[in-house]
Amino acid sequence: MSKLSAPHFTNEDAAREYLENLRWPHGPVCAHCGSVGKAYTTKRPGKYRCAEKECRKDFSVKVGTVFEDSKIPLHKWLLAAYLLCSSKKGMSSHQLHRTLEITYKSAWFMTHRIREAMRTGTFSPIGGSGKTVEVDETFIGRKAGRKKDQGYEHKRAVLSLVERNGEVRSFHIDRATVANVTPIIRKNVSRESTMMTDESGIYIKLGREFAAHGTVNHRQDEYVNGDAYTNTVEGFFSIFKRGFKGVYQHCGESHLHRYLAEYDFRYNNRERLGVDDARRADIALLGIEGKRLTYRRING
Repeated sequence: MSKLSAPHFTNEDAAREYLENLRWPHGPVCAHCGSVGKAYTTKRPGKYRCAEKECRKDFSVKVGTVFEDSKIPLHKWLLAAYLLCSSKKGMSSHQLHRTLEITYKSAWFMTHRIREAMRTGTFSPIGGSGKTVEVDETFIGRKAGRKKDQGYEHKRAVLSLVERNGEVRSFHIDRATVANVTPIIRKNVSRESTMMTDESGIYIKLGREFAAHGTVNHRQDEYVNGDAYTNTVEGFFSIFKRGFKGVYQHCGESHLHRYLAEYDFRYNNRERLGVDDARRADIALLGIEGKRLTYRRING
């Protein structure tokens, strides 16, 4: 049987039960007061009423999540999350709207909500003693074809930090400058780490703050010098750019951070780390709480 024909992808009741078991392994959790296992069912399918005297409010598994108030069936939400999580380079809203048989506008809204669920909000530093973090920046935008397009001024800068055999964190920055890059690295990389970069002057002074700083000179076609290389972060950029150009093709600058969150999420929950497609989708679903989005907020 195909994974896409699983009951929670095709049936609303099965989808609700699946999400309840995933989010509430110890019983229903009231979305209003937070009490656990102190609710009873009502006559309306999927609706619970809190038994706490001070609360007594109704709720469902969707309240307080990115799914709240959505008129799209829950089983289509779960299928959309699975498809977005299992596609290495992503899935366009056009493809999703055809697959789920919903409007393009609804599919576009869904993908942004799911990307929001993928954002972890974790701020503990990556790296550490004996670990190596590669740092590099790349640029997203039009190819430099015409004379006025030469250089990077017209493009959007992305900074990524990748711990070897670990996770990645990507940030949309205004420009690749010392002032923009330094605070991000200081906040997100442990000082006990070895930092690897290219020859850019952005990192020279900052590198002294870490256990060690190795560099390679790409301008002289040097890509590996012993343990010094940035091939890991370059590999991540390769996946991101292939997906960005081939699947999404373009996005508004105000949405770039969500696309970065999507690619970070799949990389940080990849098969090499023991996370298969189904588990990756479950992890994304566990991130839906407290991230309710309205159409106005996404467009804002």
